[in-house]
Amino acid sequence: MSTRIDRTALNAAQRAAALQRLANERYDVIVVGGGVTGAGVALDAASRGLRTALVERVDLAAGTSRWSSKLVHGGLRYLAKGDLPIAYESARERHHLMTTIAPHLTRPLANIAPDTSPAESALADTGILLADGLRRAAGTPSSLLPRPRRLGADAARRLVPGVRAGTRGIRFTDGQLEDDARFVATLARTAAAHGADVVTRCGAVPLDADRVELTDELTGESFVAHGHVVLATGVWSGESEPAISVTPSRGSHLVLPAAALGHPTAQLNAPVPGHFGRFVFAIPIGDELVLLGLTDELDANADPLAPSVPHADERFLLETINASMERPLTSADVVGRFAGLRPLVALSSAVAGGNAPTADASRKHLLLDEPGRPITITGGKFTTYRRMAEDAVDAVAKRVDTSTQVRDCRTTELPLLGAAPRDALARSSATPRYVRRYGTLASQLDELVRADPSLARPVADGCATTRAEFAYAISHEGALLPRDLVDRRTRVSFVDAHVPEATETAQELLEAAGVTD
Repeated sequence: MSTRIDRTALNAAQRAAALQRLANERYDVIVVGGGVTGAGVALDAASRGLRTALVERVDLAAGTSRWSSKLVHGGLRYLAKGDLPIAYESARERHHLMTTIAPHLTRPLANIAPDTSPAESALADTGILLADGLRRAAGTPSSLLPRPRRLGADAARRLVPGVRAGTRGIRFTDGQLEDDARFVATLARTAAAHGADVVTRCGAVPLDADRVELTDELTGESFVAHGHVVLATGVWSGESEPAISVTPSRGSHLVLPAAALGHPTAQLNAPVPGHFGRFVFAIPIGDELVLLGLTDELDANADPLAPSVPHADERFLLETINASMERPLTSADVVGRFAGLRPLVALSSAVAGGNAPTADASRKHLLLDEPGRPITITGGKFTTYRRMAEDAVDAVAKRVDTSTQVRDCRTTELPLLGAAPRDALARSSATPRYVRRYGTLASQLDELVRADPSLARPVADGCATTRAEFAYAISHEGALLPRDLVDRRTRVSFVDAHVPEATETAQELLEAAGVTD
């Protein structure tokens, strides 16, 4: 009797087989970079029938893609800057994400924009109403993202109990991700389901347009792989493409217990004084936590994998949000900190000429497609990853041999693994936490727990993450090292106090599975 092979499972055995194929066989496309853009390119290419590989030097979502604000923006910020095209693109991509691609990993999130001066409040209300018009133009129903409405003081405090008494404003609804890093892992697994080979801990040095030198970071062995090369390396884009200048912008976040803000159920947007259209926001996320962000500071010297949060950023975030809070928040309330680097990109010639784009203009993505060079896709933002991937694969399609049949892009209609209509997910009998984080795949984690009840235990005292989530990440999601488990497949590392014990648990489960570094 033959054993069924799960093509969606990423693990050590799958990785070894993929490396063997890369060393000996030709691919149509080799994507370098395992963030949301690279994983999106791999899925788009594989779903069009191209033989595809995705290689990543560290781990899936090791860089910027795990440090976002976990939001699916509809483009309100870009309307404030007068950039209607990118605002509409954001609204359209949000629609695809929330209705078809990943209804299991996204959800509506109520927002409160407090009133300030009469003139600024009127402008804010106008922008929010325009953004709702883009929602309608994108086809997103009001049953999913309700229309904006004015909000009285009592209603505001019901949504955010910690808000300053008497706060009034406007309520609007945008999209939220369950977890950005989890989304990337699911995207990569879906690419694998369509035939892509996915390999992490694999360094890559592009040699030309269709050759790349790969190095297994676990063994040190190197070889040359063949296929049209797409670089999706984010803040590292300038290292392989001299025509691009990348200026990293640091976005710092603080993690607080939800109790410190009265267990909010809506995002509070606190205006930054003197900067119309810019806010510090408090976002309720899972596991009784709230994210407080976001800064936007140029930081050319930051560590791209794990930028630190300077004291000045923490002070700015707390002081700004406290103008809207009844009880001031302090550093004593903070249980974790993280920052990410946005790749603000421009052509080197534009930088030399003094025409480098601003942080807001940089949210447009950049595609470089020069003969004899790898294709580079960079810039943009998390919400628009799918459109970036489509543009990159369109460019690949023009390079592949004419005998290769390349289908049209279909990722707007392609659900990720675990996706299902929201009403179906609501009726699921699986463990609610697993449904929230894995969709229809939740039953696979419940099966693990039934086979080994010890996997129902938390990975650290007081932590919501279970040992089953670690075990599943090892067997199905390509986790090879403790940090893969603690930092990315789950977000245990959001709370500093949970990290030591969870790291020990991760090492124990990796060793039990026969995965060692």
